Amino acid sequence: MKTKLSRNSLRSVLLLLVILFATLAANAQQEPRLYTYSTIDALLAGVYDGDLTVAELRTKGNFGLGTFNRLDGEMIMLDGVCYHAKSDGTVVVAGPEEKTPLAYVTRFRTTATVRPGAALSLLELEKWLDQRLQNKNLFYAIRIDGLFRDVSVRAVPPQSEPYKPLAEVVRTQVVHDYAETRGVLVGIRSPAFTRGVSVPGYHWHYLTGDRKHGGHVLKLTLAEGSARFQEIAALDLQLPRSEGFAKADQERDRAQELKKVEGER
Repeated sequence: MKTKLSRNSLRSVLLLLVILFATLAANAQQEPRLYTYSTIDALLAGVYDGDLTVAELRTKGNFGLGTFNRLDGEMIMLDGVCYHAKSDGTVVVAGPEEKTPLAYVTRFRTTATVRPGAALSLLELEKWLDQRLQNKNLFYAIRIDGLFRDVSVRAVPPQSEPYKPLAEVVRTQVVHDYAETRGVLVGIRSPAFTRGVSVPGYHWHYLTGDRKHGGHVLKLTLAEGSARFQEIAALDLQLPRSEGFAKADQERDRAQELKKVEGER
């Protein structure tokens, strides 16, 4: 026996389908994602100009790190504000039209909070965190608020074309030391298999509590504080369409160059 749906019944079914698909789409958007612009190997090769603005980047996340065009200092994204740490040691809020050649951001939501029971150097802190991360084949966004001692951060002054590879440019880095300061450690931990796209393991930037100083972390000691982290299983990778990116040599193994750039901790 054949049953015909009335128009009202058909509308109800269609409405339910629309609601279902909207719910599925909303849930998909809520899944933590790491938005990545360009690759670490492109930066190592000297691709220091991108076409992604800070305004556009802020639509992708509220937490993360990166750098700015011409390799002008370090980027720290915290609580939705994009900070520009300059080579003179100062930090300013980045303008919406500033551009980045490399950035990693996410919408930070705490998965877990942990607190160390003793002071930890940077290497000790990373080992301590590794013991608490359930799946090291995923990405993690990590925020550590606390009191830090013996902090060394660096930033590179803006470069001029023709650009040299990053391993050469980093020799011009300016290092700033802080004996004791309260602040925030902003980190991204990437799985080993993402080498070439991101920094395998931990990548840290630091911002003082008054938001006036910071940069790429070379060393520090966490005297006291708490660590919040977010597990991330989805990666959104956007690649530049620039001529510089197209011509960059991203076939060679740059592991040793990256080690030198990161400070060989």
